[in-house]
Amino acid sequence: MSDNSSPKARKGRISSVRHVVQALILALFCIPPLAVGMGLFGQGSGSDELAQTASTLPFFGSLSSTTIFGLKVMDPFAMLEAIAASKAFDPAWLLAALPVLVLYGLIRGRAFCGWACPVNFALEGVDFLRAKLGIKVAEHAVPRHAKLWIALAVLVLCALTGTLVFEVFSPISAINKGIVFGSLTGLVVLGAIVVAELFWGHRVWCRSLCPLGGMYEALGRVGFVSVKMDSDRCIHCDKCRTACICDPDILDGVLDGGRRRVEAGDCMLCGKCIDICPTEALSLGVCAPTVGAPAASPHAESAA
Repeated sequence: MSDNSSPKARKGRISSVRHVVQALILALFCIPPLAVGMGLFGQGSGSDELAQTASTLPFFGSLSSTTIFGLKVMDPFAMLEAIAASKAFDPAWLLAALPVLVLYGLIRGRAFCGWACPVNFALEGVDFLRAKLGIKVAEHAVPRHAKLWIALAVLVLCALTGTLVFEVFSPISAINKGIVFGSLTGLVVLGAIVVAELFWGHRVWCRSLCPLGGMYEALGRVGFVSVKMDSDRCIHCDKCRTACICDPDILDGVLDGGRRRVEAGDCMLCGKCIDICPTEALSLGVCAPTVGAPAASPHAESAA
Protein backbone atom coordinates (compact mmCIF):
# COMPACT_ATOMS: atom_id res chain seq x y z
CA MET A 1 0.00 0.00 0.00
CA SER A 2 1.38 3.39 -0.93
CA ASP A 3 2.02 6.01 1.74
CA ASN A 4 0.05 9.08 0.69
CA SER A 5 1.68 11.14 3.43
CA SER A 6 5.17 10.76 1.96
CA PRO A 7 7.06 13.95 1.01
CA LYS A 8 6.68 13.03 -2.67
CA ALA A 9 2.90 12.71 -2.31
CA ARG A 10 2.67 16.01 -0.44
CA LYS A 11 4.84 17.98 -2.85
CA GLY A 12 2.98 20.95 -4.27
CA ARG A 13 -0.33 20.07 -2.60
CA ILE A 14 -1.24 23.52 -1.25
CA SER A 15 0.33 25.33 -4.20
CA SER A 16 -1.74 23.27 -6.62
CA VAL A 17 -4.98 24.14 -4.81
CA ARG A 18 -3.93 27.80 -4.67
CA HIS A 19 -3.26 27.91 -8.42
CA VAL A 20 -6.71 26.48 -9.08
CA VAL A 21 -8.25 29.17 -6.84
CA GLN A 22 -6.29 31.90 -8.63
CA ALA A 23 -7.43 30.65 -12.03
CA LEU A 24 -11.05 30.35 -10.84
CA ILE A 25 -11.02 33.93 -9.54
CA LEU A 26 -9.82 35.20 -12.91
CA ALA A 27 -12.44 33.06 -14.65
CA LEU A 28 -15.17 34.34 -12.34
CA PHE A 29 -14.64 37.90 -13.56
CA CYS A 30 -14.75 36.68 -17.18
CA ILE A 31 -18.11 34.89 -16.86
CA PRO A 32 -20.49 37.93 -16.71
CA PRO A 33 -19.37 39.60 -19.97
CA LEU A 34 -19.37 36.23 -21.74
CA ALA A 35 -22.83 35.46 -20.34
CA VAL A 36 -24.34 38.47 -22.11
CA GLY A 37 -22.51 37.90 -25.38
CA MET A 38 -19.56 40.21 -24.92
CA GLY A 39 -16.09 39.12 -25.94
CA LEU A 40 -13.17 39.31 -23.57
CA PHE A 41 -10.52 42.02 -23.90
CA GLY A 42 -13.28 44.57 -24.57
CA GLN A 43 -14.37 42.92 -27.82
CA GLY A 44 -17.93 42.47 -29.04
CA SER A 45 -20.50 44.40 -31.05
CA GLY A 46 -22.60 46.86 -29.08
CA SER A 47 -20.20 46.48 -26.18
CA ASP A 48 -21.47 49.56 -24.28
CA GLU A 49 -25.02 48.27 -24.31
CA LEU A 50 -23.90 44.76 -23.45
CA ALA A 51 -21.69 46.04 -20.62
CA GLN A 52 -24.70 47.81 -19.13
CA THR A 53 -26.62 44.52 -19.31
CA ALA A 54 -23.69 42.64 -17.72
CA SER A 55 -23.61 45.12 -14.85
CA THR A 56 -27.12 43.98 -13.85
CA LEU A 57 -25.97 40.37 -13.35
CA PRO A 58 -25.51 38.95 -9.82
CA PHE A 59 -21.72 39.30 -10.16
CA PHE A 60 -19.88 41.90 -12.23
CA GLY A 61 -16.77 44.04 -11.93
CA SER A 62 -13.07 43.75 -11.21
CA LEU A 63 -10.77 43.30 -8.24
CA SER A 64 -10.98 47.06 -7.66
CA SER A 65 -14.77 47.28 -7.50
CA THR A 66 -17.35 44.53 -7.84
CA THR A 67 -21.10 44.20 -7.52
CA ILE A 68 -22.30 40.97 -5.87
CA PHE A 69 -26.10 40.51 -5.81
CA GLY A 70 -26.54 44.27 -5.82
CA LEU A 71 -24.00 44.84 -3.04
CA LYS A 72 -21.00 46.91 -4.06
CA VAL A 73 -17.68 45.55 -2.81
CA MET A 74 -14.61 47.77 -3.00
CA ASP A 75 -10.87 47.25 -2.65
CA PRO A 76 -9.93 48.84 0.73
CA PHE A 77 -6.87 50.55 -0.73
CA ALA A 78 -9.03 52.03 -3.50
CA MET A 79 -11.29 53.34 -0.73
CA LEU A 80 -8.32 55.04 0.96
CA GLU A 81 -7.28 56.50 -2.41
CA ALA A 82 -10.80 57.84 -2.96
CA ILE A 83 -10.83 59.47 0.48
CA ALA A 84 -7.40 61.04 -0.09
CA ALA A 85 -8.17 62.20 -3.65
CA SER A 86 -11.58 63.68 -2.86
CA LYS A 87 -10.62 64.91 0.62
CA ALA A 88 -14.03 63.67 1.67
CA PHE A 89 -15.56 60.60 3.25
CA ASP A 90 -18.57 58.72 2.01
CA PRO A 91 -19.91 56.04 4.41
CA ALA A 92 -20.90 54.01 1.35
CA TRP A 93 -17.20 53.55 0.55
CA LEU A 94 -16.55 52.08 3.98
CA LEU A 95 -19.57 49.80 3.69
CA ALA A 96 -18.24 48.60 0.32
CA ALA A 97 -14.74 47.95 1.66
CA LEU A 98 -15.85 46.45 4.98
CA PRO A 99 -16.58 42.89 3.73
CA VAL A 100 -13.07 42.68 2.24
CA LEU A 101 -11.47 44.09 5.40
CA VAL A 102 -13.36 41.62 7.60
CA LEU A 103 -12.58 38.66 5.34
CA TYR A 104 -8.83 39.26 5.15
CA GLY A 105 -8.71 40.57 8.72
CA LEU A 106 -10.02 37.23 9.97
CA ILE A 107 -7.91 35.09 7.64
CA ARG A 108 -4.68 36.99 7.00
CA GLY A 109 -4.22 40.26 5.14
CA ARG A 110 -1.78 39.08 2.51
CA ALA A 111 -3.82 35.99 1.73
CA PHE A 112 -5.17 38.24 -1.02
CA CYS A 113 -1.64 38.42 -2.47
CA GLY A 114 -1.11 34.68 -2.27
CA TRP A 115 -4.52 33.40 -3.33
CA ALA A 116 -6.29 36.13 -5.36
CA CYS A 117 -3.82 38.58 -6.92
CA PRO A 118 -3.31 37.83 -10.64
CA VAL A 119 0.14 39.46 -10.58
CA ASN A 120 1.41 36.88 -8.10
CA PHE A 121 -0.13 34.18 -10.29
CA ALA A 122 1.76 35.51 -13.32
CA LEU A 123 5.03 35.95 -11.43
CA GLU A 124 5.08 32.32 -10.37
CA GLY A 125 5.45 31.64 -14.08
CA VAL A 126 8.35 34.12 -14.12
CA ASP A 127 9.90 32.23 -11.19
CA PHE A 128 9.70 29.03 -13.24
CA LEU A 129 11.18 30.70 -16.32
CA ARG A 130 14.04 32.25 -14.36
CA ALA A 131 14.89 28.88 -12.82
CA LYS A 132 14.82 27.19 -16.23
CA LEU A 133 17.13 29.85 -17.69
CA GLY A 134 19.46 29.64 -14.70
CA ILE A 135 19.22 33.38 -14.02
CA LYS A 136 20.40 34.41 -10.55
CA VAL A 137 18.96 37.56 -8.96
CA ALA A 138 19.26 39.31 -5.61
CA GLU A 139 17.19 37.86 -2.78
CA HIS A 140 16.81 41.21 -0.96
CA ALA A 141 16.96 43.84 -3.70
CA VAL A 142 14.79 46.24 -1.64
CA PRO A 143 13.82 46.06 2.08
CA ARG A 144 10.45 44.34 2.30
CA HIS A 145 8.89 47.03 4.51
CA ALA A 146 9.43 49.63 1.78
CA LYS A 147 5.95 48.87 0.46
CA LEU A 148 4.44 50.33 3.63
CA TRP A 149 6.04 53.68 2.86
CA ILE A 150 5.16 53.36 -0.84
CA ALA A 151 1.51 52.84 0.12
CA LEU A 152 1.65 56.00 2.24
CA ALA A 153 3.36 57.92 -0.58
CA VAL A 154 0.63 56.84 -3.03
CA LEU A 155 -2.06 58.16 -0.70
CA VAL A 156 -0.19 61.48 -0.38
CA LEU A 157 0.01 61.70 -4.19
CA CYS A 158 -3.71 60.98 -4.41
CA ALA A 159 -4.35 63.93 -2.12
CA LEU A 160 -2.03 66.20 -4.11
CA THR A 161 -3.30 65.24 -7.56
CA GLY A 162 -6.95 64.46 -6.86
CA THR A 163 -6.65 61.14 -8.75
CA LEU A 164 -6.61 57.48 -7.77
CA VAL A 165 -2.89 57.15 -8.46
CA PHE A 166 -2.44 53.40 -7.98
CA GLU A 167 -5.47 52.64 -10.12
CA VAL A 168 -3.77 54.48 -12.99
CA PHE A 169 -0.68 52.24 -13.08
CA SER A 170 -1.82 49.17 -11.17
CA PRO A 171 -0.51 45.94 -12.73
CA ILE A 172 -3.43 44.16 -11.08
CA SER A 173 -5.71 46.23 -13.31
CA ALA A 174 -3.49 45.39 -16.29
CA ILE A 175 -4.37 41.71 -15.90
CA ASN A 176 -7.84 41.75 -14.42
CA LYS A 177 -9.34 44.70 -16.30
CA GLY A 178 -7.37 43.87 -19.43
CA ILE A 179 -8.87 40.40 -19.74
CA VAL A 180 -12.39 41.51 -18.88
CA PHE A 181 -12.66 45.02 -20.33
CA GLY A 182 -9.71 45.39 -22.69
CA SER A 183 -8.08 48.11 -20.59
CA LEU A 184 -4.36 48.57 -21.28
CA THR A 185 -3.78 50.57 -18.08
CA GLY A 186 -0.82 49.24 -16.17
CA LEU A 187 0.66 47.07 -18.94
CA VAL A 188 3.89 49.10 -18.99
CA VAL A 189 4.24 48.65 -15.23
CA LEU A 190 3.51 44.95 -15.55
CA GLY A 191 6.18 44.63 -18.22
CA ALA A 192 8.68 46.48 -16.02
CA ILE A 193 7.84 44.15 -13.12
CA VAL A 194 8.50 41.07 -15.26
CA VAL A 195 11.89 42.47 -16.37
CA ALA A 196 12.77 43.33 -12.76
CA GLU A 197 11.78 39.84 -11.60
CA LEU A 198 13.90 38.21 -14.27
CA PHE A 199 17.06 40.26 -13.89
CA TRP A 200 17.04 42.35 -10.68
CA GLY A 201 15.39 40.85 -7.60
CA HIS A 202 13.40 37.81 -6.52
CA ARG A 203 9.76 38.86 -6.08
CA VAL A 204 10.83 42.48 -5.64
CA TRP A 205 7.38 43.80 -6.58
CA CYS A 206 5.34 41.57 -4.28
CA ARG A 207 7.83 41.68 -1.42
CA SER A 208 8.83 45.32 -1.43
CA LEU A 209 7.12 47.65 -3.91
CA CYS A 210 3.39 46.92 -4.19
CA PRO A 211 1.37 49.50 -2.22
CA LEU A 212 -1.62 47.17 -2.02
CA GLY A 213 0.68 44.55 -0.49
CA GLY A 214 1.84 47.24 1.93
CA MET A 215 -1.71 47.85 3.11
CA TYR A 216 -2.32 44.14 3.56
CA GLU A 217 0.99 43.74 5.40
CA ALA A 218 -0.25 46.32 7.92
CA LEU A 219 -3.33 44.13 8.48
CA GLY A 220 -1.49 40.83 8.27
CA ARG A 221 -0.45 40.24 11.88
CA VAL A 222 -4.03 40.02 13.19
CA GLY A 223 -5.24 37.12 11.02
CA PHE A 224 -6.20 33.80 12.58
CA VAL A 225 -4.85 31.55 9.83
CA SER A 226 -1.12 30.97 9.97
CA VAL A 227 1.79 28.81 8.99
CA LYS A 228 2.44 26.82 12.17
CA MET A 229 5.63 25.10 13.30
CA ASP A 230 6.14 21.80 15.12
CA SER A 231 9.72 22.38 16.29
CA ASP A 232 10.13 18.72 17.30
CA ARG A 233 9.83 17.73 13.63
CA CYS A 234 12.05 20.47 12.20
CA ILE A 235 15.46 19.27 11.00
CA HIS A 236 16.65 22.79 10.02
CA CYS A 237 17.23 21.88 6.38
CA ASP A 238 16.23 25.45 5.36
CA LYS A 239 14.22 24.20 2.38
CA CYS A 240 11.31 26.34 3.57
CA ARG A 241 13.46 29.47 3.44
CA THR A 242 14.50 28.66 -0.12
CA ALA A 243 10.87 28.18 -1.18
CA CYS A 244 9.42 31.28 0.49
CA ILE A 245 8.17 33.87 -2.01
CA CYS A 246 7.27 36.44 0.67
CA ASP A 247 10.72 36.84 2.24
CA PRO A 248 12.76 34.08 3.90
CA ASP A 249 13.33 36.33 6.93
CA ILE A 250 9.69 35.98 8.01
CA LEU A 251 10.43 32.36 8.94
CA ASP A 252 13.18 33.28 11.40
CA GLY A 253 10.82 33.36 14.38
CA VAL A 254 9.61 29.79 13.89
CA LEU A 255 12.92 28.30 12.76
CA ASP A 256 14.77 29.43 15.88
CA GLY A 257 12.08 27.89 18.08
CA GLY A 258 10.85 31.16 19.57
CA ARG A 259 7.47 31.22 17.82
CA ARG A 260 4.89 28.59 17.01
CA ARG A 261 3.39 30.53 14.10
CA VAL A 262 4.68 32.90 11.42
CA GLU A 263 3.90 36.27 12.97
CA ALA A 264 5.03 38.59 10.17
CA GLY A 265 2.26 40.46 8.41
CA ASP A 266 4.06 39.70 5.14
CA CYS A 267 3.04 36.02 5.04
CA MET A 268 0.82 35.30 2.00
CA LEU A 269 -0.24 31.82 3.23
CA CYS A 270 1.00 30.57 -0.16
CA GLY A 271 1.95 27.18 1.35
CA LYS A 272 5.17 26.76 -0.61
CA CYS A 273 7.18 26.33 2.59
CA ILE A 274 4.70 23.69 3.79
CA ASP A 275 4.72 21.82 0.49
CA ILE A 276 8.49 21.50 0.45
CA CYS A 277 9.01 20.57 4.13
CA PRO A 278 10.27 16.94 4.21
CA THR A 279 9.16 16.24 7.79
CA GLU A 280 5.74 17.98 7.94
CA ALA A 281 7.09 20.36 10.57
CA LEU A 282 5.10 23.18 8.96
CA SER A 283 1.33 23.21 8.55
CA LEU A 284 -1.46 25.64 7.72
CA GLY A 285 -4.17 26.16 10.31
CA VAL A 286 -6.02 28.36 12.75
CA CYS A 287 -3.77 29.89 15.36
CA ALA A 288 -4.51 33.05 17.35
CA PRO A 289 -1.93 35.86 17.16
CA THR A 290 0.73 35.61 19.84
CA VAL A 291 0.43 38.12 22.67
CA GLY A 292 3.49 39.08 24.69
CA ALA A 293 7.01 37.71 24.57
CA PRO A 294 7.90 34.72 22.40
CA ALA A 295 8.18 31.30 23.93
CA ALA A 296 11.62 30.19 25.01
CA SER A 297 13.62 28.46 22.31
CA PRO A 298 14.07 24.73 22.97
CA HIS A 299 17.54 25.02 21.46
CA ALA A 300 18.43 27.71 23.97
CA GLU A 301 17.14 25.53 26.81
CA SER A 302 19.22 22.55 25.70
CA ALA A 303 22.28 24.77 25.38
CA ALA A 304 21.73 26.02 28.92
